Amino acid sequence: MVSLGLFLMPLHPPARDLTMVLEEDRDLVKLADRLGYAEAWMGEHYTSTGEPVTSPLLFNASLIAETERIVFGTGVISLPQQHPVVVAGHVALFDHLSRGRTIFGIGSGGLSCDWEIFGNLDGRKRGMAMVESIELILKLWTEDPPFRHDGTHFQVSLEDRIIPELGVGRLIRPYQKPYPPIAVSLRSANSYTATEAGRRGWIPVSGNFIPAADIATHWPTYAAGAEAVGRRADPSLWRVGRSVLVTDSDAQAEDILADPDGVFTRYYTYLNVHGRMAGGDLSKDIDWPAARAGAEKTAREFVIAGSAATVLDRLVAFRDEIGDFGTLMVTGHDMEGMHDLWMRSFARLAEDVGPKLSRYMDGLRSSAAAD
Repeated sequence: MVSLGLFLMPLHPPARDLTMVLEEDRDLVKLADRLGYAEAWMGEHYTSTGEPVTSPLLFNASLIAETERIVFGTGVISLPQQHPVVVAGHVALFDHLSRGRTIFGIGSGGLSCDWEIFGNLDGRKRGMAMVESIELILKLWTEDPPFRHDGTHFQVSLEDRIIPELGVGRLIRPYQKPYPPIAVSLRSANSYTATEAGRRGWIPVSGNFIPAADIATHWPTYAAGAEAVGRRADPSLWRVGRSVLVTDSDAQAEDILADPDGVFTRYYTYLNVHGRMAGGDLSKDIDWPAARAGAEKTAREFVIAGSAATVLDRLVAFRDEIGDFGTLMVTGHDMEGMHDLWMRSFARLAEDVGPKLSRYMDGLRSSAAAD
């Protein structure tokens, strides 16, 4: 079967009241838990009031006592932007507080204004810092002091001030042993990160704003990395994101997609304009009507919206294009003016569309196993 997950960047109009949108996001996670969604992932961004959650761990911690089963993912903690000792301590603490309802999603950071404020504008260095950071975090979770790490990006030592009988000089370790599952975001086609994730056994996560043709390369690349070290990769590990909205009719979905001020146009205007800046174009002279027109075109490519039957058909086609996977990560969008429709959509995905998609995918697996 395929599981359902919830992925929140989150992205909201920056003029909206922050307290209100955070509560809206919390309510969505609580609904997902009640509906049986397996996971809820929250992003991390420091310098955008459009993406206002600075700590997925803090946000998720506010929901531990208000949910029962849902597993919390960090989507993702940008490792070059924080000291590994701090990350190791916070994730281990959250894992205990949640009794192991933790997936440790990591990345090198995707928001260019975060790169600037943290002094991480060099993409290659960010990638290297991420790898150095996670290797140090795993060492902190699995090895006793004394130790010293003199790395390129981080320096850590704990050699002298250690009293084992008092716990002095000891770091707390996660609830899950030896540590929570580690996930990493994948973007480009034939991604080197996918190869490395396969080698290391990390969970691959393909984002909702990536073309299906590129996503289709992620699993084969991941599986090849796993095979290179003698591991058999199980596609049930793979999390794949998509924006999905079940509407009352196809005509209603068309109206939403065509709205130049609608939720999906706003979403992809943000991503497309920021993507240009992330690519090095720092011009502030933006042709907003053209940007919105481009965003509508992007939304029509990536968003799966329509009646329950249409959404199911498009999800089946999406699965046929990219291959087998384990969890469909449904994007949580801003719900202003569409709150009830979004809530019904998440429910219909859990109660109707999702089970039908699962049966279809299970049938394909059974046929493949019989061949």
